[in-house]
Parts: sequence; C-alpha cells; structure tokens
Amino acid sequence: FSFTPFVRAIRFFVKIIFSIFRIKSTDKIKIMATEEIAGAISLHHSEGAVQKEERDILLGALDLGNREVEEIMLHRSQIEMISTKNTPAEIFEKCLKSPYTRLPIFEDNPENVIGVVHAKDLLRSFGKKISGQTINKLDVNSLNIIDVAMEPYFVPETTTLDEQMKQFLKRKSHFALVVDEYGALRGLITLEDILEEIVGQISDEHDVIEPQLKELKDQSIIVEGNMTIRDLNRYRDWNIPDEEANTVAGLVIHEAQSIPSEGQIFIFDGFRYEIIKRKGNRITKIKIKKLSN
Repeated sequence: FSFTPFVRAIRFFVKIIFSIFRIKSTDKIKIMATEEIAGAISLHHSEGAVQKEERDILLGALDLGNREVEEIMLHRSQIEMISTKNTPAEIFEKCLKSPYTRLPIFEDNPENVIGVVHAKDLLRSFGKKISGQTINKLDVNSLNIIDVAMEPYFVPETTTLDEQMKQFLKRKSHFALVVDEYGALRGLITLEDILEEIVGQISDEHDVIEPQLKELKDQSIIVEGNMTIRDLNRYRDWNIPDEEANTVAGLVIHEAQSIPSEGQIFIFDGFRYEIIKRKGNRITKIKIKKLSN
C-alpha cells in the first residue's frame, strides 16, 4: 500500500485551511510563527469556524517539526524480530502470524540487525519455489532468508518527524530502525506512525485494534499505560502536559519519582490518577478523572 496519495491529500487539505486563514507558506519566509498559527487555529475552533477534526489535523501537521522520532517510535521491547538461527520454515510461519508486514532480522543478538524481511518478498520468493512443484514435495528449508531481506535503514532518535517523513518519501520506504547516539537500537518507526500524528489512527482490515481507553459512568476513564498523552488529549480534548513524558504511565512515573504500586493515587495538573494494574516494572492500566475547577 502506498501512502504517497494520502500524504498529498493531507498537504492539500492543510493548504486549503491555511488559505482560509490567509496564511502564506514559503520555505524562505515564515509569515507567522508556528505558535501564532496554532493560536489562530485554536481560536477559530473555539469560535466554531473550525471543526475539532480539522483542528487536530492542522495542529498535528504544524507540530511535526517540533517532535522527534523517539517520541512516537515503537520501543525495541515491542518489536517482533527474526533470528538468523531460525529455520526458513519457522521464519515463514512467524511472518504469516505477525500483524506486521516488515520484520527485522538479527544475527547473534537483537542489537545486530542485518536486514529487514517484507512478507510480500518472502511470499514472492516462496512462490518461485512452488512453481512446478506440489506443496507436499516443496522444501521450505531451502529458502535463504538473507537473500530475501532488504538492507536495514537506520535513523537517529533525534530526527524530527517532518524531516523523517521527507526522507521516507524521498527513499520511497515506509520503515526505519531508530538508534541512539551510540548506535544502540531504540525502536522502529514507520511512515504510518507519522501520518497518524496528523490524522489519528489509521487502520486496515488486517489491523487488530485493541482499545486503549474505556469510559466509566463517573466521568472517569481507564487507559492503557502505554497510551500516548497526545492521543489521550486528542480523544478527550484535554490539555495534559507532555513535555516530560510521552505516555500516560511515563507521566505518572515522572510525577511520582518512582514506579507506583497498584491502588496508589496521584493528583496533579487538575487530574486524578489511580494505578489500576502493574506488571513487573510496567504500569499497564491507569484510571484518570478530570477534576472540576
């Protein structure tokens, strides 16, 4: 699936809205600072001239230059990977069962990523071996996964989202591995991740959508600890600060200066946070309620 037409559509939409506000965009001259444009958009939203969805898209697009890939990447602990020690049959089975189309391949240890296999390339290579043979006689283990893999694309964790989106489009790629200043693997990022920062969740028929938020009758909500503060703010139209942490769990840990236990309650920035579930050192469920002024 190509995101290029989708990206063009977003850019066109942003230009249309900017023209309504009579905001001119140029690479050489910035007529208005990003903060001023964001303020104008928020003002028009409060006056009813701009819908919430339009406001979120515009503010999301404006904010790409201020945010880094480290903020939205999939953390390395959540990455599905393939070892070169896996047999081709095991690799094929893992690719079929995975919800992801691209899986990194490592040698010896997960830090040493030597390639990325695309499910479509794997199936194409597998299909060539099927030609002229019956499934029963097919030797899956004759497949060399390294021959099928693509060269890995690494990016620094400090790359801004707008720059990374430009690089994805320039390279005609959708997938990059994120490393820190020492070259250690931090996570991965996709073009879809960046686009979702603008338009919200993008899903297809193969995505398994796990709800990160549950609303309760007392006006409180229960969220997954790994839900980003940005997504929560967008969904509830709140303004929880995200300067110190990317996720809700990270924010609570930052404020508590420790890893809280189940049942602990914290109140800050006008919200009440209750730890519902903790697994090991991870806060997995948090109950949040906005306090009345």
